[in-house]
Amino acid sequence: MPAPDPTAATNAPDNAYPPTDRTVPTRSRERASYDREVVHAILDEGHVCHLGFIREGAPVVLPTLYGRVGERLYIHGSTGARPLRMAGGSGAEEPGLPVCLTVTHVDGLVLARSAFHHSINYRSVVVHGTARPVTDPAERTAALDALVDHVVPGRAADSRPANAKELAATAVLRLDLEEVSAKVRTGGPSDDDEDLGLPHWSGVVPVARTYGAPVPADDLAPGTPVPGYLTRL
Repeated sequence: MPAPDPTAATNAPDNAYPPTDRTVPTRSRERASYDREVVHAILDEGHVCHLGFIREGAPVVLPTLYGRVGERLYIHGSTGARPLRMAGGSGAEEPGLPVCLTVTHVDGLVLARSAFHHSINYRSVVVHGTARPVTDPAERTAALDALVDHVVPGRAADSRPANAKELAATAVLRLDLEEVSAKVRTGGPSDDDEDLGLPHWSGVVPVARTYGAPVPADDLAPGTPVPGYLTRL
């Protein structure tokens, strides 16, 4: 596969992230996208990301909540969580933690006539960069609101803000969207011509996320209405 164009960073259109050595896939390159709208849509639809980093020479991958504000991702965690502590730096060390963050949606199970060609339809985003602690109070407040609204849009304004004790126990990392790529597979199975006559069923089983009816807490006051932002899910 050809190496990425070294001039891509300066030639990339405004609506696309420039491809890099780390964001150009080695396989199925035609499925890659650097379009900002595609990347943002995949990120905004997800709830959980997987955050990968190196600890004591070994890889660690943790699932966690996140939220997007423009070209930044905010990652939530406890002040005692390992990646939050590692991102803080020490002494003359520059704060920051090299990470790889991923978000994936499964849209279908692709069943081919041969075991080799079974696959899934999916949408994924991979972000490389340096996660840094958010220390500015105003940015922390905006980031925490974004994290709550990422789970359920409109919820931040309909809940009590964190108090001083809760803020002291909560840490937030910021990861800028700079080295980013999306990858998408759609369509049916890619059966070999010589397998088309086999008697096995072949096709796609769609996979979709659904929301059930909101279940009130046991101690919720009787008659408390369900917020409109929940009924719209």
